[in-house]
Order: sequence, then C-alpha cells, then structure tokens
Amino acid sequence: MRQAITIARLFTCHYTSAPSCPACPVVKEVPVIIGSDGSAEVMPWASAASQKGARFVRFCDAFNLPLVTLVDTPGFLPGKDLEWRGMIRHGAELAFAYAEATVPRVCVILRKAFGGACIVMDSRGLGNDLCFAWPCAEIAVMGAQGAVQILHRNAAPEQRAELQDEYTERFLTPWEAAERGYVDEVIDPADTRSVVARALEALESSREHLPGRKHTIGPM
Repeated sequence: MRQAITIARLFTCHYTSAPSCPACPVVKEVPVIIGSDGSAEVMPWASAASQKGARFVRFCDAFNLPLVTLVDTPGFLPGKDLEWRGMIRHGAELAFAYAEATVPRVCVILRKAFGGACIVMDSRGLGNDLCFAWPCAEIAVMGAQGAVQILHRNAAPEQRAELQDEYTERFLTPWEAAERGYVDEVIDPADTRSVVARALEALESSREHLPGRKHTIGPM
C-alpha cells in the first residue's frame, strides 16, 4: 500500500495535479484509482492531464495493478491554442493506454460524462470490464445547454429553457445509457465501495487475450 501511494505521488510531482491517481485498499490487491474532477475551474482533460493519465495507466498495466476509473468530466477544454499544443493527440494517448490494458478495469460514472473526455475515461467502447453509474450521472454527447444551442439555435429564449429541461429529462440520465449497454448497473452511491470490491474480486482470475501483432500504431 505504501509503495502504491509513493508511485501516485511520484506521478503527481512530474505531471499536472489532475487527474487524481491514488491507491485504495478496497480488496487484498490494492487497485489504483484514476479520477477526474468536473468541478475544477480548468477542465482536467487538457494535454498534460492526458499525458499523465496515459503514463499512469500503462504503468499500472505493466505491474498488473487493477484500475478503477471514477468519471466526472464535462469534456475536453476547448480552444484553438490547446489544439495546436496537441490536445487531440495526447487525448488519443490516454485512449490507447486504456484500450491496450489487460488488467481488471472497473469504471464508475459519478456525475458528468460528456463527449470525447467520457470516451477516453475507460468507456465501454475502450473495453472496460464493468461499468457502474450513480443515479445522478449525466451521460451524453454534451450538456443540455450546448445541445439546445446547436439543435435549436433559432428557438426563442423562453423556449430554450423548456427544451433544455426536456433534453435533461430524456437523455441526461444513466438509465438511457444502461438501456443501450454502456452501463452495466446503476448503483446507490452508498454502496459504491462494496460494489467495486465485489467486481474486482470477480475479475481477479480474468484473463484477456489480445490479437497477436507486433505493436499498435498509437500516437507518438
């Protein structure tokens, strides 16, 4: 446990403070938790954060440490300057790291999970083993305000509020994602620790066989 915490601190020293990468004694094999903070003033998934996350995922996979990903992200930080600095390429590094990891991977969506940042946070499309969500989780391409601005750009201001409420009620729920197979179970927040522990114990003997090839063509 002490060694795992030391490793997490080492990554924090050499990279940005987000995402958080602590170790947590949930089961006998200490899993490593990667978490994003959607309430941060600066969105966590800029270039440096993606590099830190990718490096950390690969490190844990190399030493057979289970990964628990806690998702709360409203998306990548937009801006031409960030794109010029390689935000898309570094985001792809994180996606490749998760997709190639063969250790047990459990994802828990706590609050917001929007757009491309949701995908690179160990989504079902990247092959996570189990995905859980809290009842308050919002899983969609984008938030209600942004969606209404694009889909109903000519709507009157008083109509937009009604459309945002309709979008939130219909799409920003974990039940829609669970119905489509992106979430395995919607859980009570109070049961998160026990649910994750049972999931890791069930995955303890799992083995993943990747197709034989020399190497992938990931972003460099």
